[in-house]
Amino acid sequence: MSPFRTVPLGIAAVTLAATLWLAGTASTSAPVHAEANGSPALLTDPQVVGMRRLTEAQYRNSIADIFGSDIRVAGRFEPIVRPAHQLIASGARSAAITPSGLEQFDAMAREIARQVFDENHRAQFTACAPPDPAGADASCAGRTLAPLGRLLFRRPLSEQELALYVRIAGEGAGPTRSFAKGLELALGAMLVSPLFLYVVETAQPDPVRPGVMRLDDNSRAARLSFMLWNSAPNAALLDAAAAGRLTDQPHLAATVRRMVASPRFEQGLRAFFSDMLLFEKFDELAKDPVIYPYFNQDVLQALPEQMLRTITTQLLDGDGDYRELFTTRKTWMNRALGALYRVPVSQSQGWVPYEFTAESDRSGLLGLAGFLAMYSHSGRSSPTLRGRAIRELLLCQPVPNPPGNVNFTAVQDTGNKAMPTARIRLDAHTTDPVCAGCHKITDPIGLPLERFDGIGGFRTFENEAAIDVSGEMDDTRFTGGDGLGKAIAASKDATLCVTSRALEYATGRPSEDGELIERLEGGFAAQGYRLRQLIETIASLPQTYEVPTDSIKAGTTLVATRR
Repeated sequence: MSPFRTVPLGIAAVTLAATLWLAGTASTSAPVHAEANGSPALLTDPQVVGMRRLTEAQYRNSIADIFGSDIRVAGRFEPIVRPAHQLIASGARSAAITPSGLEQFDAMAREIARQVFDENHRAQFTACAPPDPAGADASCAGRTLAPLGRLLFRRPLSEQELALYVRIAGEGAGPTRSFAKGLELALGAMLVSPLFLYVVETAQPDPVRPGVMRLDDNSRAARLSFMLWNSAPNAALLDAAAAGRLTDQPHLAATVRRMVASPRFEQGLRAFFSDMLLFEKFDELAKDPVIYPYFNQDVLQALPEQMLRTITTQLLDGDGDYRELFTTRKTWMNRALGALYRVPVSQSQGWVPYEFTAESDRSGLLGLAGFLAMYSHSGRSSPTLRGRAIRELLLCQPVPNPPGNVNFTAVQDTGNKAMPTARIRLDAHTTDPVCAGCHKITDPIGLPLERFDGIGGFRTFENEAAIDVSGEMDDTRFTGGDGLGKAIAASKDATLCVTSRALEYATGRPSEDGELIERLEGGFAAQGYRLRQLIETIASLPQTYEVPTDSIKAGTTLVATRR
């Protein structure tokens, strides 16, 4: 039996850490700022106003950034449930961890801690050498664990917290006869603490606006880092928080500019669009291998990457107009996708830039196989799914679910020669009063993409019948994918939608402030619809760090019910 089984780790450590935190010991050191006359002013102790569970990507990125990219993270992550018509970033606020999920986190924590303090890595993280490597050393353990805890918990450890983990390290060193094993045990306990697995947001009264609560510096550091880099704040950002610079508007704006200019911003932008475009659907995407023999695991893995490369090339590398994301013909191609698109790409080339021809009818994101395959059925295309995705994801216009008694027989009968095309088969729904309301807003913008089959392959006929790709959106008529892309690019709903999504992603909740979104969209337009500028504006905005009244009540309830 492993010696670690004789020492409590996962659930016991979580309970101890959570008890200390919820009892108020996690915020015993309130930040000190300077008043106008230069004397120190102690702000009110922070109040917990919310928790956001780390996503799998945020967990993995945090581990890589804190301990190094060679530390392996192996295990299953419980998915965060996406609220209807919202981002996963919003769902993270109410995401729980089940007992089986906690066991998975415990197993991952043990393995990560083992690697961090193995012979190959421990010198990077051990701040000192104990007199006896086979025994406990509280002083050296504290010097080692304090900086690690600061990075993992995204704020300095309180004296009580540090004492807890030093004690765990000491108790682990005894039965294992190894100071390093004791540190491993303490780090494992940190990694299953709710203070790591959740971003705990705390707030204080705004000193210049009575009655308004705002996030404190440590919470701002975490919000900024996960918003812009999709990872935990680094030491420099935590230093800025400790100095009180993130609640100072000029310093906050300067920090945001530096972070947005960093190469790491691409990681944050990828995470935002993966959330906005429901990339979790790729995890369950499956196609009929008889109908689509070109679809395989290599293609499946390449589809989201092609979309993200197209997005970052347009919006970051070229600092381009967001609207052109729906009209550009520039993308990336690799060997796996070459067969699907009928483009020759050698294995040695890897990912290469590629530009579609005008005859391809492929424009922007909607012409890429990733979008087209994700919003299709396993054995056929779906104008309705594609149209609904455009309405909901790109225009922020929710579409009601179909009634439970809809008869899909005609639509699913793709081999019926009397109804050879999807447009003809869908006529039954557009003429049925029960179905017409939804189909009239989805199908006219989904049918123009019918030149592309269920995996995004090009075609001009279905069942030997010519495909009609005429369409209409908001009284604008057009033809094909090119026309659809131009119609979306010209729609203010598209730019309002990405503006509201970016604000929701930043704050972890949908905004009900329509005037604020309108103002942000107006600034977005004035800046040439540069998404980098929009996100920089949102990250620098005071309202991004204000705490709604319901959050204050929720935070108070959270502490009261768990003490």
